[in-house]
Amino acid sequence: MRGLLPALSQATEIAQSLGGTGTLVAPAAIYPFLIALRAQDRPLIVVTSSSRGAEDLASELRTLHENVFEFPAWETLPHERLSPRSDTVAKRIHVLYQLEKQRRDGVGTHPIIITPSRGLIHRFIADLATSPLMELEIGQEIGLEKVVAHLSALAYTRTDLVERRGEFAVRGGIVDIFLPLSDHPVRVDFFGDEIEELSYFEVADQRTIKPVLGALAIYPCRELLLTDDVRARAKNIPARYPAAKEICERLAEGIISEGMESLIPLLVDEQESILHRALPNTELIFIEQERIRSRTADLISTNQEFLAASWSNAAFGGAAPLFDGQDTYMTWDELTEELSQLSISSRNFNSFGSDMDEETSFLDVSPIEPLRGNTDKAVAIITESLLNNHAVVFSALGSGMAERFADIFRNADLPVRMVADLSSQPLRGTVYVTTSKFSHGFLSHAASLLFMTERDLSGHKGSGKDGDALPSRRKATIDPLELGAGDYVVHEQHGIGRYVELVHRTVGTITREYLVIEYASAKRGQPGDRIFVPTDSLEQVSKYVGGEAPTVHRIGSGEWQKAKGRARKAVRQIAGELIRLYAARTSSPGFAFSPDTPWQRELEDAFSYVENPALNSPPSKK
Repeated sequence: MRGLLPALSQATEIAQSLGGTGTLVAPAAIYPFLIALRAQDRPLIVVTSSSRGAEDLASELRTLHENVFEFPAWETLPHERLSPRSDTVAKRIHVLYQLEKQRRDGVGTHPIIITPSRGLIHRFIADLATSPLMELEIGQEIGLEKVVAHLSALAYTRTDLVERRGEFAVRGGIVDIFLPLSDHPVRVDFFGDEIEELSYFEVADQRTIKPVLGALAIYPCRELLLTDDVRARAKNIPARYPAAKEICERLAEGIISEGMESLIPLLVDEQESILHRALPNTELIFIEQERIRSRTADLISTNQEFLAASWSNAAFGGAAPLFDGQDTYMTWDELTEELSQLSISSRNFNSFGSDMDEETSFLDVSPIEPLRGNTDKAVAIITESLLNNHAVVFSALGSGMAERFADIFRNADLPVRMVADLSSQPLRGTVYVTTSKFSHGFLSHAASLLFMTERDLSGHKGSGKDGDALPSRRKATIDPLELGAGDYVVHEQHGIGRYVELVHRTVGTITREYLVIEYASAKRGQPGDRIFVPTDSLEQVSKYVGGEAPTVHRIGSGEWQKAKGRARKAVRQIAGELIRLYAARTSSPGFAFSPDTPWQRELEDAFSYVENPALNSPPSKK
């Protein structure tokens, strides 16, 4: 869709409005194009009111600009005993490294950073993303022990089998790593101290699928890393904050703990916002400033309400907050002051505005009114634009729907031209039909351009099916609040048992929450044996999903190990049968189906869910 940018930039009204300051009033559909044009002159930080809005805007901008990055916000509040997801942390750190690289090298197009209001006001560790990244590539001389130690230092979790992002496993001279920003885990094969092979593999069957091209950067899984200074500071916190005693003792010993990020203000000297990492001459653009201001105030208020609720819960025996997260979020006044201190200019893109404000400019751009499937009205709008000597572009989400609408326009005697990617400026007098991720279109008389989308015509949101889903083998995650007494659960080490209750137990001065699981009695006539599983170790417990009532195991009897052995034997038998079946299918004559029709492509494009690539791709080979 970059072909629309020249047409818009040649319009005098749009060029003058972009070069000005203050508030620019225009439909939201044209924002990605205005931002892409503005980024030709300077770096930008674009702020939206929500994370979903930031994701959608970034997705559209990537079709218009080469250097677009999304700086997401944490999913957790500063005081919560929860840590942000590893992929969220890695995305944030990736953006900071890219900004530093741009500052150092000074080459390439100006970057566009998209962040929600929550990401803008969040202060992070000042020295975050300042250390050199470790990169792995084939032929590199680096010891396996060094890689393992580095992964542990970056808060990766060592497991026997890699299944989730942020995990790694070691088997002989092979290291499996699931990087936070990767769709598939990576297998690093060492020959001595040299990396002999780098390849991606499937989580489901642990078989390699394709080689890794180029160098592989290792990003941290957490923003707070347990350096010697952090561990030393953690020893002194319990004296001032007794609720944090248990977690601080773990941190002092170098043990990664859930929710340790809430202690960042106590464990580091300085914090800063994304504004401090902005490149010279950066401009800040607010998308609907008043909504962002309101969201900022609501977020700070919500954080205080949840903090008060946590203390109330602690008064009745619940876990107390580790720290109040003070100074993590900036208020709107603090944000304004920081913009002034850093000399960062800002402006607003709003859908509405007052003509009484001298700093407000209005673009003569109209949104496309919802047509609700009225193709006759759409044809009438397109015909009128062609008569007015406008360039006309229609965008669908998939190629099948694009072909369908092209046929509709041809049947209406409109001049249609199908293009896979509109990379050059469209000519007037022709309806260009293409595919893109844009949700809505607009009409600009100043640029002599009509841009209409499938959603404008049909109202259907469609499916962005371009991204691949991540097929993975995930455990049946368990939520203690959804369990009822007597439900069957499975413990990794002890096997099948019955859930009894959720209790609090105090050992020494530390109170923890435990999941009570009952197993069969070791002696006939005696009550069943029970184990207490801490809630911070729930990854070892999953809910039983079998169809029939199972037999409860006895702890230490070996029944669970025998059951797993029988399951492994059965899997090997099934695998053998599958191999024989596929061998028979390969040797038998097949049937050649006819090529896919446009109707089939249309049906596939209209499917609202992402397909599982593992079900559509041929078996991989090791």
